[in-house]
Parts: sequence; structure tokens; C-alpha cells
Amino acid sequence: MKRLRKALILTHRYLGLPLSLLFMLWFASGITMIYAGGMPRLTPELRLMRLAPLDLARVRVMPADLAQQASGGGDRTTLLTVMDRPAYRVGQATIFADTGERLGEVGRGGALTIASRFTNLPADTLRYVGELSGPDQWTIAQARQMPLHKIAVDDGARTELYVSEQSGEVAVMTTRGSRALAWVAAIPHWLYFAPLRVNGRLWQQTVIWLSALGSIFAVLGVVVGILQWRPSTPHIPYAGWMRWHHLGGLVFGVVTLTWVLSGLLSMDPWAWPSKGPDLDFRGAFGRARDLSRFPPLDAEAWRPVMAGAAIKEVEYTWIQDEPYYVVRGDWKSGRLLVAADTMQTGREPSSAESLLSRVKNAVPDVSILGWDVLSTYDSYYYQRDGGAALPVIRIKFGDPDSTWLYVDPLMNQVVGTFRRYDRLGRWLYHGFHSLDFSFWYYRRPLWDIGVITLCLGGFAVSSIGFFLGVRRMWRGIRRIAL
Repeated sequence: MKRLRKALILTHRYLGLPLSLLFMLWFASGITMIYAGGMPRLTPELRLMRLAPLDLARVRVMPADLAQQASGGGDRTTLLTVMDRPAYRVGQATIFADTGERLGEVGRGGALTIASRFTNLPADTLRYVGELSGPDQWTIAQARQMPLHKIAVDDGARTELYVSEQSGEVAVMTTRGSRALAWVAAIPHWLYFAPLRVNGRLWQQTVIWLSALGSIFAVLGVVVGILQWRPSTPHIPYAGWMRWHHLGGLVFGVVTLTWVLSGLLSMDPWAWPSKGPDLDFRGAFGRARDLSRFPPLDAEAWRPVMAGAAIKEVEYTWIQDEPYYVVRGDWKSGRLLVAADTMQTGREPSSAESLLSRVKNAVPDVSILGWDVLSTYDSYYYQRDGGAALPVIRIKFGDPDSTWLYVDPLMNQVVGTFRRYDRLGRWLYHGFHSLDFSFWYYRRPLWDIGVITLCLGGFAVSSIGFFLGVRRMWRGIRRIAL
């Protein structure tokens, strides 16, 4: 028993030298991520705000004429302004609505013009940096959108823009502040260093192995802390900094283990399989393909509908087999739903019975165990800022994966699908890593105080452990040297 205890102590001690530094990095960056979020990006709200208003009077090409030009483009059809011209976006294809021609080469000059209008700044304040054929530190998530044109803006925020050659839009925007926050938050926390992250397999394996070693280290710390606890007085056989390290490890060791282990599980290291195929609900809520049901856009007819607000984007969609426009523009309500046949705004949500009927027709061989109308988020369908649609219909199926389906009755769209393994993963990762339990998650700053306290405790224990390890190593070096 003494030999085993000594072996555990030595293993924990020498693993602690490099891993304590990593833990300190994770704890510190975890605190900053609460407020900084992830990597810098162009938010949907800012993109819409900077998008040029649509000039409906210039639209000459009808949606029904897009089939040949946009073959293979995708299901979603949207009308917006691209390079000061009305254009349809069909999947990844961009087709100008005034002439019907596809978007050609944007090039350096076009990218500078797009950036100038996006920032509302003169061209002499912009500097063309170059064309990226591969991702840099800020475009890791945009690897499939390459090439991108990088443009630096001479403004107080030191803005940098990335213009997509495919879409003719700004795809990513960073500022000096957002880049600095990323370097102390998302990049160290996720190990998002570009030379490592662009190699997806190498990055994944690095995170898995470091998390696995960290989990072993945390387990050893908890075990050693318990083994060194004495039932007689004094309970802790240490003094000074070592005493604080022991006490802190006993208090914060378990939550440290749950954090690092959940980080490991988020990488799905064992690739847990599903027992059955995914259920296909496209037959229930899929969009109809006949765009000829949408009439020509009449700019005059739209004036009373918009009541003076500028239209930025029009999405063509289908709800209960009827054509609708989803209009986004300069108003606080986010989006406006307009019936294409009548130009009436808004609609009543579909009944639960009609949605269930469609679902049954789409998957007739799968039994429905039950359904609920949710007016508040549950443990699986939720969003911190309240942006996810409510109410929703939650439908539970009797398939091998025990699928739960969430449907927005207003838009007749699937907004969430969770199988048994998805629900388990939600608790193993978000539950243990983000601690997003409802009793405090929506009661800020209660959640902030709790998580920051735990992070500071873990940081302190790791810092003391690193200090003690370095001091012991220095003593050993001096003993050998003398």
C-alpha cells in the first residue's frame, strides 16, 4: 500500500509540472470566454445592418427562371443586394436578378468596393492585403469559402475584413479588440492556433490526448488527496503552500475533473455509433420546389406592407404548402412574414394536430409515443439569449434511437432533433462543462459568480501545484550541482 501511495504521489507530482500550466491556461481563458465568446465573426445582426437595401424595381428575373442557372445550388432561395445589384442566392450560387447572369470574378477591385460600402468609408482608407487560398487565424471556420480577399481598414478599431469570392459579401470581420479577446479566450481555451487547427486530424488528436492526460492527472490528484487525509488530528499532514494545495485539491478537484473529462468527451474520441438510421422528416416540412407560385415582385405593392422600412433580404419559403416571403430589414422585430398570394403579413401558428399528421405521413413506420407544446425551453432545446423560437412542438418517437423532434409551428420548420446519444452528450459535455443547469443558467449574474469562483479555485490550486513542483525541481537541481 505504501509503495502504491508513493507511486501515485510521484506520478501526480511529475505530471503536474507541464499539466498545471495547461490547466492554468484553461481556467483563465474559461473566465474570459464567458464574456468574449468564441472566435471573431460577422454576426447575423451586423451583417443585416450593413447590407444594402433592396431595390425591388430593378428585379427583372423571376424565381421560376432560376432552375437552369442555379442547378445544384441548393434548396434555399434568397433575394438580396450583391455589389449594388439585386441578386438571388440559391445555395452557394449567386445570380443577379436584373440580368440573370451568375456572379463572376470579384477580384481585388470588387473586394475593395464591397468593403468600402460595407464600412461606409472611402476607398483610400482601405488596404488590400491579399487573396487567401487557405485559412489564416481568423478564417479557420471558413475553409470551404475560400478564396477570400483580406482587406485592412484604416479606422480606430483596426478592422480587418474578409470578402468571399463565392458570394460577393463580407464573410468575416475582426477588430483589434475582438482579436485581442480571442488570444486570451477562445484560442488558448480551444487550442485554436492556426498551424495546429488547420490540420483537423492533428488538432483533434492533440486535444484528445491532452484532455486524457489531464483527466488522469485530476483523478490522481483527488485520489492522492483522499489517501493523504488522516482521520486523526491533524487531518492534513502538510503545512504552508502544500497545505493550501491539498485543501484546494479536495474542494475543486472534482469539478476540475468534470471540466477536463467533458472537454475530452466533446471530441467524441470513441465515435459512439447510433443504433438506427436518422429519421427523415423532409417529406413533412420540406420546401416545395415550384418557385412559379411566387408572383413578380411589385415595388409599389410592397410600399404599404413595409410602411417606409427598408427591405434588406427576402427569403422564399413554403409553409403548409403555401408560398411565403420571410422579409428582413430595418425594424426591431427581426423578420416579417408575408403571404406571397395575398401580401398579408403574419400568420397563425399551425395546429399541433396538423403538424403531427405531416410527421406521421413522413415516417409512417415509426410510432409516436407522445407530444407536448413547449412555451419555455427544456433541457435540450434552449438558447442563452432567448433567440430560439417559442412555442415549439416536442414530439417523442419510438424508434431505436428514441428521437425527440422539435417543430416551430409558426414556420413549420424542424428546429431541433435529439437522439438518445445526443441527449446523453448534452449532459456529458454542456452539463458538466458549461454547468448550464436551468436553476441558475438564466439567472445572471448568479451563474457567472458560481462559474468564475470555480475557475479561480481551480486556477489557484494549479498555480500552487506548479509553484511547488518548480521549487522541488530547483532544489533537486541545486543538490545535484553541489
